[in-house]
Amino acid sequence: MTPTAKKRSFVTRVRSALPTLHPAERRLGEFVCDFPGELASYDAQELAKFANVSKATVSRFVRRLGYESYEAARKHAREEQTTGSRLFLPSSDAHAEEHSLASNLEQGKANLDRTFATITQAEVDDIARTILSARKTWVIGFRASHPFADYLRWQLTQVVEQVISLPGGGETLGEQLVNFTQDDCVIVFGLRRRVALTEQLLAHAKECGTKLLYITDEGLTSGTSATWHFRCHTLATGPLFNHTAVMALCHLLVMRTIELAGDTSRSRLRRIETLNDRFEEL
Repeated sequence: MTPTAKKRSFVTRVRSALPTLHPAERRLGEFVCDFPGELASYDAQELAKFANVSKATVSRFVRRLGYESYEAARKHAREEQTTGSRLFLPSSDAHAEEHSLASNLEQGKANLDRTFATITQAEVDDIARTILSARKTWVIGFRASHPFADYLRWQLTQVVEQVISLPGGGETLGEQLVNFTQDDCVIVFGLRRRVALTEQLLAHAKECGTKLLYITDEGLTSGTSATWHFRCHTLATGPLFNHTAVMALCHLLVMRTIELAGDTSRSRLRRIETLNDRFEEL
């Protein structure tokens, strides 16, 4: 396999090969494009049964994609379970459960337990104090992470004045990143799928001497240059990520910041409510 081929994602390989495949192989390819998690989770015989093809067809199919064996293709798909789309998670036995109230609640609880098992009260307190003492707090998120950055910024305005979310409408990143200082706190959401410039942004924040909190999903291993790195578990019973733990973490950070702010926070909240009443924002 050429170095260029190795860099291509599993689904890209399948889609590129579809026009050249024989009918049975094409049927298998179309099935795998819709449910690549099946290949990551099942052996060749099981996949053949799901796609209604022979085991020999599965073997020919993976060789046409450039893999030495089914296990090599399966290994590649498994690697993309932790870095890519929700498509890579198994789905064949989830159809009956994805709309189940009980299964969704159980998964949300499990995500909360796994997430907060690795977060200490001391870390939360340290972050809250950093936010309170920072010259500015920058909250950053792209794609799926952007709504969480906006939400956290909005909640933090209840207790601190200088909090900004990026990217802003019509602005370039450089216009804001140039303002980072060592007295600032930077909070970056890096949930799947992460944009390519995330690592550069983290490096820039570190170079500026900021205190950096990096919030990701469980797919990103530790070892980042961030001051704190929280990994939120996002597994779900259906095709969408479960962000229960992400929202719970946002709530915890804001509540602890308000608690540690003490009278200053209560005074600000009272003034906000007074102004809301004055302008009839009930």
